[in-house]
Amino acid sequence: MSGALSGFQLAGFVATAVILVLGFPRDFWPKFRAEKDYQHWVLASMVVLFLLWSLKAGLSDGLQVHFLAMTTVALCHGWRIAVLIGVIPTLLLALFGLLPIVEIGNYLLVSVIFPAWLSFYLFRLAYCYLARHLFVYIFVAAFLNGALTIAAHQLLNGTVMWLSGLYSWYYIVDNYLVLTPLLLFPEALLNGMAITLLVVYQPQWVRTFHDNDYLGR
Repeated sequence: MSGALSGFQLAGFVATAVILVLGFPRDFWPKFRAEKDYQHWVLASMVVLFLLWSLKAGLSDGLQVHFLAMTTVALCHGWRIAVLIGVIPTLLLALFGLLPIVEIGNYLLVSVIFPAWLSFYLFRLAYCYLARHLFVYIFVAAFLNGALTIAAHQLLNGTVMWLSGLYSWYYIVDNYLVLTPLLLFPEALLNGMAITLLVVYQPQWVRTFHDNDYLGR
């Protein structure tokens, strides 16, 4: 999974670059530059993601499993800023030799952009169609959302590895997708606990949480 850049990897870089440019959050830089507390919060999010993504397990390159936590980041920052935050830990993984440089584009697509977008989309569905209650926000928008997001991420990553021709589908199912059920509850618990602590102690850090919506007036 290293060496010359393949057409599939090049397509990943191009798609990622287009999404980053078109989806760049214009309100991010003025806020980041003006508010020191916000700077600390963004940098802390980057550090946590890097530490979580560094702890990987698996038998084959590209098929390792690790916590995502992108549901929490998307709920706290919105999906566009969450994607921007996820770029730095990805580059650090490559810098420290934990991710092949040629795989940065596909990694950003599969493990950053897609989970951030899906998490925010599932939150919006819960916001629009379910009761706006604190329990619903924590259990559905964070806990259940985290489980569904990592399941979708596993399936997408397995599909990408199969389409790239690196592994057969049977190998991916037997050595990678079979681990998905084991990841659902830990990922859900991680996101659920993180959001619970944040809305209790630092609700101003959670962009998608509003007292008037979930706690009443």
